[in-house]
Amino acid sequence: MVADVRLILFHKQSTSGRTRFLRFAQGLLAFEPLPALSALVDEGAAAASSVRPHPAAALRAAEERLGLAGGSLKAEAEFYAEVETPAGAVPVLLAAFTSIDPPFDAAAQAGGQFIALTEARGLHPLELDLARRAYETILGG
Repeated sequence: MVADVRLILFHKQSTSGRTRFLRFAQGLLAFEPLPALSALVDEGAAAASSVRPHPAAALRAAEERLGLAGGSLKAEAEFYAEVETPAGAVPVLLAAFTSIDPPFDAAAQAGGQFIALTEARGLHPLELDLARRAYETILGG
């Protein structure tokens, strides 16, 4: 994975609108958990950040790690978040699977599973807040 970039991966069914997030054993963020003492940066402050990573390298790395073909993930440009960690700011990007159905086998091989937002209760509060922000972006609001 591209250093210091985390992804939230989701699939939205084109016919029904059903949205599922890919959850890993360590949490919602692919592919490494955030360090202890991490805090979500205020949305306004994150939006004002002048330097943002381009998502292409992170998407390519995620596709490779999941064993998916190139173009299997698409960045959602409307979403950007930052998490302040003891080592500095970590960008969080949102990416959608482009396939008609979620890649269940690839998720399972990576130790993950697709969940609805209502199944995210056990996540760390910071990840729950990120999931909420991501869901709002996915819904268009």
